[in-house]
Amino acid sequence: MPRAVVFDLDYTLAVPTRDRATILREAADVAGGPALTRAEYLEAHRRNLTRETREPIFADLLEGRETDADPAAIAAAYRETIAETLEPLPGVEGMLEELGTDYRVGLLTNGPVRAQRDKLATLGWERIFDAALVTGELEAGKPDPRAFEAIAAALEVEPTASVYVGDEPEADVYGATNAGMDAIQVLLEDGPDPDPRAVAHVDQTEIATALPDILGTLE
Repeated sequence: MPRAVVFDLDYTLAVPTRDRATILREAADVAGGPALTRAEYLEAHRRNLTRETREPIFADLLEGRETDADPAAIAAAYRETIAETLEPLPGVEGMLEELGTDYRVGLLTNGPVRAQRDKLATLGWERIFDAALVTGELEAGKPDPRAFEAIAAALEVEPTASVYVGDEPEADVYGATNAGMDAIQVLLEDGPDPDPRAVAHVDQTEIATALPDILGTLE
């Protein structure tokens, strides 16, 4: 039986109530920047997983473009809107409290420190986890094994005694299994197909009701 359960944050436990591509375009427009696509943002995000803020992400995106827009201004506008539109998936708060009676419960989320810590504050989740790490605070982000080893150490368990729950095949499923953890993949509507490296799969809409039972089947 695993001793710890570790979660991804975005699209695993909480979701924005507005489309992020739209939020991104609006943030760039407010700050006088050029149109930015969600795909471009995600690529820049992956190149900047160990940062304090999103400013380097937007500096990366604006590099080579003819614009006087301030990356810090775009980052601030984007962060504020994301925080305003974030909400937990139904039932997950109760699920996390329930799991805490049987497991060490952790969070490992990719992203800049300020952005991800702001999300936890907005959700009121600063104390809901036994340990919560943002990759901006670490030497490496997911899928690097060092990120998963860091959260296991913070929870005082071995990676092999931990289960990681997340939606992304490479960052979450591959990253966790490569570090010695079991992985449970959260399936999103119109998201990636089930990854065979995961020990189980759970629909995003059913995570709060189905996950505890899935965990109970693991040895």
